[in-house]
Amino acid sequence: MQTQPTASHFVDGEYIEDTAGEKIEVIYPATGEVIATVYAATEAVIDRALDSAVRAQAEWAKISPRERGRVLTRASQIMRERNRELSELETMDTGKPLQETLVADATSGADALEYFGGIAAGLTGEHIPLGEDWAYTIREPLGVCAGIGAWNYPTQIACWKAGPALACGNAMVFKPSETTPLCTLKVAEILVEAGLPAGLFNVVQGMGPVGAALTTDPRVAKVSLTGSAPTGRKVYSSAAEHMKHVTMELGGKSPMLVFDDADLDDAVGGAIMGNFYSSGQICTNGTRVFVQKGLREAFVDRMAERMKDAVIGDPLDEGTNFGPMVSATQIGIVERYLEIAEKEGARRVVGGERLDRPGYWLTPALFDGVTDDMTMAREEIFGPVLSVLEFETEEEGIARANATEFGLAAGVFTKDISRAHRVIGQLRAGTCFINSYNDAPVEMPFGGVKMSGVGRENAKAAIEHYSQVKSVYVRMGRMEAPF
Repeated sequence: MQTQPTASHFVDGEYIEDTAGEKIEVIYPATGEVIATVYAATEAVIDRALDSAVRAQAEWAKISPRERGRVLTRASQIMRERNRELSELETMDTGKPLQETLVADATSGADALEYFGGIAAGLTGEHIPLGEDWAYTIREPLGVCAGIGAWNYPTQIACWKAGPALACGNAMVFKPSETTPLCTLKVAEILVEAGLPAGLFNVVQGMGPVGAALTTDPRVAKVSLTGSAPTGRKVYSSAAEHMKHVTMELGGKSPMLVFDDADLDDAVGGAIMGNFYSSGQICTNGTRVFVQKGLREAFVDRMAERMKDAVIGDPLDEGTNFGPMVSATQIGIVERYLEIAEKEGARRVVGGERLDRPGYWLTPALFDGVTDDMTMAREEIFGPVLSVLEFETEEEGIARANATEFGLAAGVFTKDISRAHRVIGQLRAGTCFINSYNDAPVEMPFGGVKMSGVGRENAKAAIEHYSQVKSVYVRMGRMEAPF
């Protein structure tokens, strides 16, 4: 397996350690064993990271966008060459099956670096003719960006943020989740190996106080957070106080509408991908599965049958397709939601059982008879729990799907393509799917509306959130004035 990072932090091009910070044990979710120890960044480490970022960014902004792109492209190539090693580390960090991490983590991170490396040279301004006069715009970097990651996709999230930030000429100081601190250090290591100047991508470990220090520091121009809505409120409020740019990728309670003319197996497959991939620990998951009345019974039966194919075992065995939850805390949260669901009258069809083995193992759960007022239909569970709700008419389905404070994702399954587009057009969500679910190609913007966040990651849209436009008016004739 890929050698683990050699120290807690990666700052100014090298690994550094400072054991004065709070001790953070890294636990392998499949066994509950401690596999590494890191230390939260002290004030000295944070200062060094930010100072080096400020210094490096000033020089990086002077480098041609084409050369910046070459560095990102080289880094993506290295990540692909080391995909297995990086995937194994991701599995140890998160507990996700190797079958999944081999195709969805380092590879998608490499896609992001390659994409933004490829478009870096084309990040130009525009010429605006104004008669004899004219104007032009310049796309400029913001400066130092703070990235705050979540624990479910540590490698991918780091690259989703680093790619556009670095392509636009910024520096970044990244704080991974304290639950999964290892993978992002490898991203930093690879970027430097690919030729990124020291100080441009720094990684510092820690909990909330470290994130707060980055968010409020005057050296930071932008904050990009992937996390929960409550955390997003705090970070957004803090950043707003200092008038910083922000991107907030937060939680969801996303709807999936399955009409009675849908292909049953496709719809069940979409619901599996939208509820049980990564053991249900994905922010876009379509956890409210609205199934039209005529298909609901068949859908529940087929889903229960398909769930028997879940292979629960050693995450490092490529035959395993369902792994443990990430931590003792998270499995405890999900178990409490399961208890509440049954008390409120939801019918547990199958699953939701704690396995008697080391680690944080919970079988995927299917609930039927869920209603809109139940806790499990209103709050984000972030675990392998699928809720089936019945609806009758298209109008009813749309109205109930939109009846949430969140708006991250939504999906529609139907063979009627006119209905598909009509319904998607009325769903208030930022990332939508037709006869599919949870696809996230880097070429497509990703993000939500309402309490699910602001801004977009990936695609050309991300460039708008990691750069700013300077406008220049050019007068070709004499300057007239009233006196």
